Amino acid sequence: MFALLTGLGLTAAAGLNAYIPFLIVGVLDRFTSVIDLPTGFSWIGSWWAITIAALLLISEVVLDKIPAVDSVNDMAGTIIRPLTGGVIGAGVQASSHLDHSSFMQEHSWIGFVGGLVIAGIMHSGKTAVRPVANVSTGGVAAPVLSVTEDVSSLFLSLAAIFIPILVVVILALMAWAGYVLVRRIRRFTRRSRNAEALT
Repeated sequence: MFALLTGLGLTAAAGLNAYIPFLIVGVLDRFTSVIDLPTGFSWIGSWWAITIAALLLISEVVLDKIPAVDSVNDMAGTIIRPLTGGVIGAGVQASSHLDHSSFMQEHSWIGFVGGLVIAGIMHSGKTAVRPVANVSTGGVAAPVLSVTEDVSSLFLSLAAIFIPILVVVILALMAWAGYVLVRRIRRFTRRSRNAEALT
């Protein structure tokens, strides 16, 4: 149960920012006993993987704050985020520290497919909201949404590992916040069109 919630939280976080959960898993695998990735996934905790992920995270944090550039960044993320979610999902679900049954260790593809789908859904939601928010706010929303997504990815990743039961609550809150945001953006866009029609 907790292994499933951990995988769910980490893969959902990857849909918002691929490098935050990847780095957290890699660092915890390398320096602690909290996560012990199986042999096929131990490369995630290697120095080269951690270094590359850290450099990519820095570029993501910068580029994702710039209006229009963030949309191009999201296009690249269409491949990177679901794949990262799949890799993290497979590795974490097969970790002996989280799931003591050998089933997930022998069938890591299940974690990969699940991670791919969950990260893909989160990424799709993010890419659907961003352009609308940018256009309706003249680009002001880009850095605000980006910081919110980064913080959400970080908090969701840490909760998934240390307090897995919180994952359900966090995802429910994120879904509600996304719904409210979309409604407000639509309302704002409608008002703007009405104002233009009157002038």
